[in-house]
Amino acid sequence: MIVRQFLQWVRTAPAAERADATSALARAYLYSDMSDDDRAACEGAMIMLLDDPSPLVRQGLAETLAGSEFAPPAIIHALATDQSEIACIVLERSPLLLDSDFVDHVATGPAAVQSAIARRPQLPRSVAAAIAEVGTAEACLTLIENDYADFAVFSIERIVERFGHLAAIREALLDFEDLPAHVRQALVAKLSEALAGFVVARNWLAEDRALRVTKEACEKATVTLASETPEEEVRPLIRHLCKTGQLTAGLILRALLSGNLTMFEEALAELAGLPLARAVGLVHDRGGAGFRALYDKAGLPPASYPAFREAITAMHEDGVLLEPGGSTRLKRRMIERVLTRCETMDDSDIEPLLTLLRRFATEAARDEARVFCEELLDGVVAAHEDRLAAA
Repeated sequence: MIVRQFLQWVRTAPAAERADATSALARAYLYSDMSDDDRAACEGAMIMLLDDPSPLVRQGLAETLAGSEFAPPAIIHALATDQSEIACIVLERSPLLLDSDFVDHVATGPAAVQSAIARRPQLPRSVAAAIAEVGTAEACLTLIENDYADFAVFSIERIVERFGHLAAIREALLDFEDLPAHVRQALVAKLSEALAGFVVARNWLAEDRALRVTKEACEKATVTLASETPEEEVRPLIRHLCKTGQLTAGLILRALLSGNLTMFEEALAELAGLPLARAVGLVHDRGGAGFRALYDKAGLPPASYPAFREAITAMHEDGVLLEPGGSTRLKRRMIERVLTRCETMDDSDIEPLLTLLRRFATEAARDEARVFCEELLDGVVAAHEDRLAAA
């Protein structure tokens, strides 16, 4: 009887009043002690209200029923396909929808719908993967910021591949404490590309120079990242660099001249297709024949071999790797020795290598001077503070 009276009243009532009454009807369905007949009539009335021309009515229905596991499934599914403002309420909160429903809505829905799904608590990997694959940048950022979402590393990789050029995406991902090293490197590469494009668009640098500067900065950051990465994660990082075409002779030489033996040895082992222990043994072969065989098998350019050979000799003879800076900065003494040796060679093919080594030497000198000045300044400040304390 009450439902019949409601249906008669709702035909002429204003939209705002219909919305309030619809919410009350939905609450009664969920929480009142009704007979089976009344409950069926109440459900029928709510289904009829799905056709109400006012979105306020359907929104009231969605807000009341969305979070309940006892809501009529037919109504929930209908509301999930309503206009975005209404569908988002249900898609974000309803426990009645399946993972396959969410994947379908991600594939066909607008950005608001995708973001609503990305905000769901306990979001499963399959849905997260769908968002990473086809979701908008807004939805992917929402997914990253959802502390309760479960997503696989390949989903993060896909987001980086699609939206790593966006600062908000990069910053959100870099906040992850357990972000794999190869993903961090991919973000660094995306940042380098974005910076190069920015300075070229502003006419601050010519395109070729901008690309070279940002490439060198990316390689420097990559070596630093590798030095701070647990050994078990270095090989995945190397494989990522190889897959993306970043594992060049120049990067490998930078790693060696920075004293990052782990990265250097892992790179040669990966390129040569040898076990790491075998590659390490060939690198440290005092006779030199083993390293040459490994170098050739790795497919590195013959013109660069003298620099690698001289760097390894310096490492064995002089302990140059013990210079300050750990394995993150180029070693100036080692570079100068390698450069001096290569400059004596009468080979026109070595000119590009000499150019690279001179850039390395300049970078190492500037880093060394910067550290010296910082230490000198720290000493002055400390002495001043001591004098003030004594006074």
